[in-house]
Amino acid sequence: MRKILIVDDEVNIGLLLSRFLTRNSFSVSTATSGVAAMEYLAKEMYDLVLCDYRLEDTDGKEMLIKIKESYPSTGVIIITGYSDIKLAVELIKLGAYDYITKPLYPDEILNTINKAIETQIALNVDQNEASVETPKQKIVKQAYNSSENFVAGQSAASKELLKQIQLVAPTSYSVILTGESGTGKESVAKAIHLNSPRKDRPFVAMDCGSLTKELAGSEFFGHEKGSFTGALYTKIGHFEMANGGTLFLDEVGNLSYEIQAALLRTVQERKIKRIGSTKEIDLDVRIIVATNENLANAIQKGRFREDLYHRFNEFSISLPPLSQRGSDIMVFANTFLGVANQELGRNVQSFSEEVEDCFLTYNWPGNVRELKNVVRRATLLTESQEIQLKALPLEISTYAKASAIENSISSRIDRPRDLKNAALEAEYDAILKVLREVNFNKTKAAKILNIDRKTLYNKMKAINLE
Repeated sequence: MRKILIVDDEVNIGLLLSRFLTRNSFSVSTATSGVAAMEYLAKEMYDLVLCDYRLEDTDGKEMLIKIKESYPSTGVIIITGYSDIKLAVELIKLGAYDYITKPLYPDEILNTINKAIETQIALNVDQNEASVETPKQKIVKQAYNSSENFVAGQSAASKELLKQIQLVAPTSYSVILTGESGTGKESVAKAIHLNSPRKDRPFVAMDCGSLTKELAGSEFFGHEKGSFTGALYTKIGHFEMANGGTLFLDEVGNLSYEIQAALLRTVQERKIKRIGSTKEIDLDVRIIVATNENLANAIQKGRFREDLYHRFNEFSISLPPLSQRGSDIMVFANTFLGVANQELGRNVQSFSEEVEDCFLTYNWPGNVRELKNVVRRATLLTESQEIQLKALPLEISTYAKASAIENSISSRIDRPRDLKNAALEAEYDAILKVLREVNFNKTKAAKILNIDRKTLYNKMKAINLE
């Protein structure tokens, strides 16, 4: 029976957690202060400590340091009533297995505890085993599942997304995923698959946007050798490859109307025939489709079949853009940093404050995919333990610089109350727009604005823009 120590000065929370974990076959002790917790640890060995960050006599950070120094074989999870990404990163680096925020959800707590104990056991068996991921390498461990793609952040939008995944995953429903390019639709599809009864069966992804009308039938359904010119061998289609598992169709709105009709028959009958064959193959496939366009509009324009849409739309999930998940940006960035370190054999530990400011200011038109690529590139370019501003692409640092300047101008210029002030603000807006377009090359900006450099300098100086 695994032993857990709960440290929380709110007696009711400690009592509820204790009862819940006891019912789940753990041996549980509770302490209401840091001093009492250290006394418990001195008397008995615990597999895991659940510690509230705010205690009357100390805080979670100090407790974490003490526990890791004196009892390195004991895992630590920090619980707090508020979310602070920088603090989360710091605690993980200091050795915490995870950092979770209230309100506490029983299934989430139990899952995290089980994983923490499994990880700690593996670490204790062989601290030098290269394949074991140490707590310090878990930059910010969220719901980063075995697909190695899905990261559940801490924002309200991310928590709602995770709830929807957990709700639909155990079912056999077909799912439509909508969202901008780069929001992680395929990673969500994998998360649904890996949390479903089909998790041990194939997950097959297919990019419908790259299909030609001539190849689509063969890619979907397969073909027999000699069934058409160039069919030199028997080919298994994506439906057959995914049989028993999940088929993910990305950019499904790009399919031709003819292929949509063939898909409808397959989805309705749950049978396929390879091209050139008379043999029917029974299918047991869950279908998840993704699109970055509004399929309802495509139906009205006659580009997408309404009957096929309703077959797919047993459940729908809308993925929010990264610009609406601001509190997740550094969670994602730190997770991608850990992945990039492993991929590139690096040991980059963190981002500079300037880089974090840029990440939080930038609008991320490429969403999560763009952020991941930026972090990978920056990790490759960084030889120290901290990513600096110079490792970022110019468009990101330039955008952040422009935003800072705009904020500076806004703080210096009153909102227009007459035509003169309105014209002045419009003029500064025009100058900023051009400066951004030419990466703040003043000579080029003056030329585009049709003024001389001295006039441009004077206008910039007037608002401390130089």
